Order: sequence, then C-alpha cells, then structure tokens
Amino acid sequence: MAKVEHYYTKFEEGKFYHIYNRSVDKQPMFKSDDNYRFFLVKLNKYLNDVLGLYAYCLLGNHFHLLIRIKDDLSGFRTSKNINIETSTHDVVSKLFKNFFQSYAMAYNVQQNRSGTLFQTPFKRVLINDESYLTQIIFYIHANPQKHTLVSDFRNWKWSSYNSIISKKPSNLKRQEVLEWFGGEIEFLRFHSEIHNQIREKNSF
Repeated sequence: MAKVEHYYTKFEEGKFYHIYNRSVDKQPMFKSDDNYRFFLVKLNKYLNDVLGLYAYCLLGNHFHLLIRIKDDLSGFRTSKNINIETSTHDVVSKLFKNFFQSYAMAYNVQQNRSGTLFQTPFKRVLINDESYLTQIIFYIHANPQKHTLVSDFRNWKWSSYNSIISKKPSNLKRQEVLEWFGGEIEFLRFHSEIHNQIREKNSF
C-alpha cells in the first residue's frame, strides 16, 4: 500500500520523482504490445515538454516511472497561455491527468470497457538523494521479476533496462543514467550483481 504522503507530494522544477500507479480494479491496463507502445507514445506527447524520462517499467496492471521536472517551465506556460502564477505542481498534475484520460479513453473503446481506469490520485515520491537514484532505477527495472512475471527482469520487454543500453533513438535520458552508474559496463554489472543476490536469497 502506498504511503499517505505519496498521494500529496508536490511537483517542483528540477526535482526527481518516482511515479507509480495501478488500475482501479487491479485488472490489466495493458493487454497487448500495442497497448504498451500506445502508453509510451501518449506519455511522450503529453509530458515531454515539462519533464525528462529516466526509467520506466510497464506491467499488466501497473507502471513505474522515474522522471525529472525540467528546470524552468516559464516558456511552456507562455506557449500554452498558462497563467504565470499557476504552480509547477498544478501544471504537471494537469498534464498527467490529461495523459491518463487520453490513454483510458482509447483503452476503454478498444476493450469495450467503461469507467475510470487509473487510481486517483496517482502516487509520486520525491527523490531528494541522488545516491538513491541508482537503487530506484534498479527497483523499477526489477519489478517484473518481483511480481514473478519473468524469472529474469532483463528479459522483460516493457522496461527501460534494454532501452538504456540500446543505440536506437529514444527520449530516455540514457546518457545521464549511465553516467550515474559510472558507464554502461557498471550499469550492467550493478544490475547483474543485485539480480544474483536476489536469486541466491530466494534459493534458500
């Protein structure tokens, strides 16, 4: 269960947040590869102007994101005719709401479903310790294994793990992520070592 404060954390410019949420009825919010792709497309469409995406994991009935709000949203406010006095929290929250609504409407039509899809409010955790970023990234990537969807999280298709080490074009802040770990080799080593520790612990 989410901590109470995770429902009320305020968004601020230049800050990192762990965003997570699940479907309102614990039923799948993704039923096909197209659903997963569509979610990422919509995320980029609605939020790319105000935040950077550092890690993600999409699972059957929930998701995790690591994001950073951009340093200055004044230009965005001006371009969208948003009152300069509107708080960063209100701007970002509204965009997340629009994103969730857009995905839910399309998903409901496809699945012949009606009603709310996502729990509200969505959960967000301020990450104010940069040394904790590597642990959060691993936690996000390891989620499919935690929920026994795969035996090795590195094989899960819908997380940023393989995207971070890929050379294909991406909106992910992959270079910054790799730098936190000390480069790609250290990124791979860290994930592999923690994976092995978890496997050994579970074998007893």
